[in-house]
Amino acid sequence: MNEALLRSLTPSVLGILVRRGADFAAAEDALQEALVEAVRVWPTDMPREPKGWLVTVAWRRFLDAARSDTARRRREELVEEEPAPGRAPGVDDTLQLYFLCAHPALTPSSAVALTLRAVGGLTTRQIARAYLVPEATMAQRISRAKRTVSGVRFDQPGDVATVLRVLYLVFNEGYSGDVDLAAEAIRLTRQLAAAIDHPEVAGLLALMLLHHARRSARTGPDGSLVPLAEQDRGRWDTAMIAEGVAILRAALARDRLGEFQAQAAIAALHADAPTAGETDWVQIVEWYDELVRLTDSPVVRLNRAVAVGEADGPRAGLAALAALDDALPRHTAVAAYLHERDGDLETAARLYAEAARKASNLAERDHLTRRAARLTQLRRTG
Repeated sequence: MNEALLRSLTPSVLGILVRRGADFAAAEDALQEALVEAVRVWPTDMPREPKGWLVTVAWRRFLDAARSDTARRRREELVEEEPAPGRAPGVDDTLQLYFLCAHPALTPSSAVALTLRAVGGLTTRQIARAYLVPEATMAQRISRAKRTVSGVRFDQPGDVATVLRVLYLVFNEGYSGDVDLAAEAIRLTRQLAAAIDHPEVAGLLALMLLHHARRSARTGPDGSLVPLAEQDRGRWDTAMIAEGVAILRAALARDRLGEFQAQAAIAALHADAPTAGETDWVQIVEWYDELVRLTDSPVVRLNRAVAVGEADGPRAGLAALAALDDALPRHTAVAAYLHERDGDLETAARLYAEAARKASNLAERDHLTRRAARLTQLRRTG
């Protein structure tokens, strides 16, 4: 059974069903029944037109459900005839599905789950495992999301920025359980880039590739975090970096700068440096200035403070940090790092320990705890 084929056909078939009058929830249910039937039948009787076969079977399942439910009888008026077996229309509705799944009425977590289910073709069980929640909990979340968007017109304009944020959320989930969400986000973003000519879509794809290229170097053999400056750059994926840089250059050449392009430019400067000491921090600060102009985000300003500390010295970085709210996530960890760079090991050790207590995940907490212990030991032996 070719699972990749089924996954690739899912968005297009789902879009055809919705365009023909099925609401999103009913179309998704009918398609899932057709996919189950395909898994049963195709290994011994592969159809000549897999997409047309799925459309036909799913549409029949939808009609059966509509006829058995009086609340759906009005939809039967939309049905003139079921589609004939054979080649299905060539329209790819993946793009519309992205916009539907990123509807502003949905919470970010629900939009991510629905995107993975409807566009990514992942099972509810896979998504639940990726998010480390019970399958029943994820099923309820997806069901609520489908009900929310069921009344939305399929052809209404979507918000590209919202779609990109959903994809970025998927990417940032990284890897957990049996689903590599970072790789899945890259796959979905490639689909979107092929469907829409937009520099920020290209910027997001470049950003993902440039970050993902460093993945194998981010953790040690024991699973501990390895900071960027300490990573073995020989383990970075140079082909992926080259692809990301090429995509970014083409996007920047269009002179329609957006935040994902600016973030990708920063990632490209890190990737371009042969060693951490050769990083062009002055130019990175300039790109953070662009990001501040574009977003006015406190998190961007926090990251800029780190870059300023590298470009102009730790005390300049601490001065930039002093202007920010100390309740920001990672504020304490950044302060610890800058104090360490400034030679104040006592303050740095105390702040690393405080940051470890605030850390949201085990790997980060362990990393910060080890930093605090190392500096404490240095002070005692120093």
